[in-house]
Amino acid sequence: MTEPSATSHVRVACIQLTSINDEAHNIALLSRMVEEAVTQGAQLIATPENSFYMRASDRDHVPLAAMHVHAGVLAMQALAIRHGVWILIGSLFVPSTEPPLQGGRWFNRSVMIDPQGRIACHYDKIHLFDASFDEHTHYRESARICPGNQVGIVTTPWGKIGMTICYDVRFPHLYRDLAKHGVEMIAVPAAFAEITGRAHWHVLLRARAIENGAYVLAPAQCGVHPGNKRTYGHAMIVNPWGEIIAEAGDEPTIIYATLDRAHVQRVRTNLPTLQHDRHYFAPPEYMI
Repeated sequence: MTEPSATSHVRVACIQLTSINDEAHNIALLSRMVEEAVTQGAQLIATPENSFYMRASDRDHVPLAAMHVHAGVLAMQALAIRHGVWILIGSLFVPSTEPPLQGGRWFNRSVMIDPQGRIACHYDKIHLFDASFDEHTHYRESARICPGNQVGIVTTPWGKIGMTICYDVRFPHLYRDLAKHGVEMIAVPAAFAEITGRAHWHVLLRARAIENGAYVLAPAQCGVHPGNKRTYGHAMIVNPWGEIIAEAGDEPTIIYATLDRAHVQRVRTNLPTLQHDRHYFAPPEYMI
């Protein structure tokens, strides 16, 4: 795919919703929200992690389909063509190419669709959320999901966008690598757990923007899902100076902002941390 000619401004929309374990319901709801974002002038529309299906538990059967026949992907491709917009599907489940374990495994995949309905890039979540907070609250994403091993970078008319998903945000070296490869906007679609969201969501997103002088787009899941799973919400758009320029609350909604890639260049020129990285070595007894 040839690189589009770059323009300075883009109107973006980040969708916040409460997905359930009913794929058809979620696709219909998300399609309506995309249509609404188009009426507000959005040129790039981003949806959250688990856009089309939210598991009630790690034991849930998940409807799996390859991208070219996935009902959610087909619906978003049709919308992208109809309205001439870019759509980032925050994530969906696709079959793993690895030999299946008992019950099967899959990838948690983010998909970028261009205005011609083509899949411009996809990214499989690298860092998987395995955590425990008390005797009743456990997460083990790796039990059913295979980690990815390759970054996702897509060239748009507004510069390069780096694709990440949710728990990735805790691994700053990934974001540094994306910025070093020319990324000016970073997508962090999420279904952030309520317990960690209250403590860390804002600071992590702002830190990734500040460290890399990049816009951060974070569409989010919110509310109570099947199995009493609770996500934090607060979808957010952060500018390269670390300022929150749009934020949702606790309910399904759409947030908007107009981004100016010249702002990225100003921040990176005035505070050129990407150029100041230096290699270093640890003493032999502390080799990293």
